[in-house]
Amino acid sequence: MVRSRYWKITSDEMVDGFAYDESKLLNWEIKCIREPEEEAHFIGVFMYRHGTAFDYESVKGICYFYNNIDRKEVPTITSFLKGKFDGKMMEKGERIFLKDSKEIYSSKDIGDLAKEMESKFNTKAIISLEFEDLTTEQLKEAGLPEAKLLPIPT
Repeated sequence: MVRSRYWKITSDEMVDGFAYDESKLLNWEIKCIREPEEEAHFIGVFMYRHGTAFDYESVKGICYFYNNIDRKEVPTITSFLKGKFDGKMMEKGERIFLKDSKEIYSSKDIGDLAKEMESKFNTKAIISLEFEDLTTEQLKEAGLPEAKLLPIPT
């Protein structure tokens, strides 16, 4: 199984659209950073196709984590994501899981979510995508930027 990871993709690049095979997208992350970046205030929204570990269980659905974000903001972030994707809220430390929420895989859907997060929470989004079993040719045909490809050792 060959894996390919792309990083530092902007919300504009995602909305403009990549034509990848959505069934090959293993996981994605939108890291929403607040200025100044050095203070490490961020919200990370992510989803793993095969589920995210929660204790000894694998939970399917949208999740997020936060760092140096005022605890009073957490219900607003959760409400925003739950309103869009539904799911049962579960909390573990600084991670919130929306169990069995709607799952998104398209470039446009992920890009639109990133844009909404930027606007609603005054952040700048950086997106990462990880694929499995796509050939170099398929990655190029999808329009994914070769300069943003991070090799994953096998």
